[in-house]
Amino acid sequence: MQGLCPRLLLAAAQLAIGVSPAVAQVGPNGFRVVHEVVISASSPRVYDALVGEVGRWWNPQHTFSGDSKNLSLDARPGGCFCERLPGGGVEHLRVIHVAPGEMLRLSGALGPLQASGVAGSLTWKLTGAAGGTTVQLSYVVGGYLDGGFEPIAPAVGSVLLEQLRRLKSFVETGSPIQADGR
Repeated sequence: MQGLCPRLLLAAAQLAIGVSPAVAQVGPNGFRVVHEVVISASSPRVYDALVGEVGRWWNPQHTFSGDSKNLSLDARPGGCFCERLPGGGVEHLRVIHVAPGEMLRLSGALGPLQASGVAGSLTWKLTGAAGGTTVQLSYVVGGYLDGGFEPIAPAVGSVLLEQLRRLKSFVETGSPIQADGR
């Protein structure tokens, strides 16, 4: 079974050899990641792709099943960002605030953070920009993590930046794979 934990550990190892960290703040009780891109599309189109086509742009390497087509995002308060698994499933995050075309906020612990005593808030904020939509992704995590947050925060930041870039590429080109192969 493929999972998020080995991939995040690999990303952490890559960070140790010089890949720049993607973390705004990290401390003993948590971390905050913030990324921003401009997508050459309207806010409604970006939002529709974000919530309605997550299985087409999310990297399957960052799923438990190895297939992003098993992902779904029910964009309503109490809705689930979930993944189907044979005989079961995974709730990655729970939807807590929906403003279609403007903002989506989810609560929970992604990937290997699920096994720890942490809480997280993932926010996708969409605002109009010249030639498209600015999308800001922020993920704030706090609580207790054995070994602390410094080792894993950069890896989580890198994985989230990859997802944001894949969303941008998907909306702009129809493919989540970027010109540089990421």
